[in-house]
Amino acid sequence: MTRFAPAALNGITITLGDPLAPDLALIHARHTAAMHADTPPESIHMLPASALAAPGIRFYVLREGDRPLGMGALKRIDAAHAEIKSMHILAEARGRGLARHLLDHLMAEARAAGFVRVSLETGAQDSFTPARALYLAAGFAACGPFEGYGEDPWSVFMTCPL
Repeated sequence: MTRFAPAALNGITITLGDPLAPDLALIHARHTAAMHADTPPESIHMLPASALAAPGIRFYVLREGDRPLGMGALKRIDAAHAEIKSMHILAEARGRGLARHLLDHLMAEARAAGFVRVSLETGAQDSFTPARALYLAAGFAACGPFEGYGEDPWSVFMTCPL
């Protein structure tokens, strides 16, 4: 649970959740549509809801009151390294700092779990520019492919020490 929420984020909570919960269907559908909008299928690395329920993945839901507005997950790579997966904020809720709030929460959770590094894969296309800017502002830097990934012109790989 988030311990501190700036005034602009009053009423926002981030908690562990079940990725298969029915009230998250819209977020999953929007995330899937966004990932398929301008990325070739062989270069899409998102996890479906069922895969986000697997052991080794901690799935978080950002809510305003009871309404889910965002999601993100931490996937264990090894004892020291985690990957951020499926981070998404509904389009109509963007512009309020929710993505940064969720990212900060995921990084704090990773740190609390004993990870010393967090990495992620995001798109190289213009539609992913805001995501890359968010990650850069949070201290991420470009890196090469990590666990399970290969070079892909559609992907940008980033990592951040905790």
